[in-house]
Amino acid sequence: MSSAPSATLPREDTDVSEQVFAAHPYHVVVWNDPVNLMSYVAWVFRSYFGHSKEKAHQLMLQVHHDGRAVVATGPREKAERDVTAMHSYGLQATLEEA
Repeated sequence: MSSAPSATLPREDTDVSEQVFAAHPYHVVVWNDPVNLMSYVAWVFRSYFGHSKEKAHQLMLQVHHDGRAVVATGPREKAERDVTAMHSYGLQATLEEA
């Protein structure tokens, strides 16, 4: 009896659209604002996301000059938590499909 490995087949109790939705990546976008200091924004990126000093500085400059920067990408639930965390730090952030 030959059958495909179960790992390659969708689970019967899970809709295929739910599996695609769960696997689809999302961006966490931080927006420029007139309130927060650039040094603070870079510190948040280092503290929360664990970016290196150089990467945090680069992202902070992108926010400052371009008005926005993608600071993280991942599953929707994680991205939603990250957006909420950015709000708790006083930063403007949104979620968008990757």
